[in-house]
Amino acid sequence: MSLARERIERLFELADEVHGDDPERATRYVERAREISTSERVRIPSHLKRRFCGSCGAHLVPGDNARVRLRPQDEHVVVRCLDCGATERYGYG
Repeated sequence: MSLARERIERLFELADEVHGDDPERATRYVERAREISTSERVRIPSHLKRRFCGSCGAHLVPGDNARVRLRPQDEHVVVRCLDCGATERYGYG
């Protein structure tokens, strides 16, 4: 695994650890991870990409600053950022 990907994963781990105490710091960790991915041309893995808002860049934690709903008739997950109101949909099934 490349060094850049390890740093990205570590920054997301740190964001998870500090989100309860300092959400702004968690968002800065996510911003830094995105900067590393663009500068090093490394994709952020899909399981991590779904943990930040594509619109405002906030670190999303379901129940805290994100609302997660399942839409079984359409077979997708709807994630709504409660900071900026942006909505993202991810298919499943």
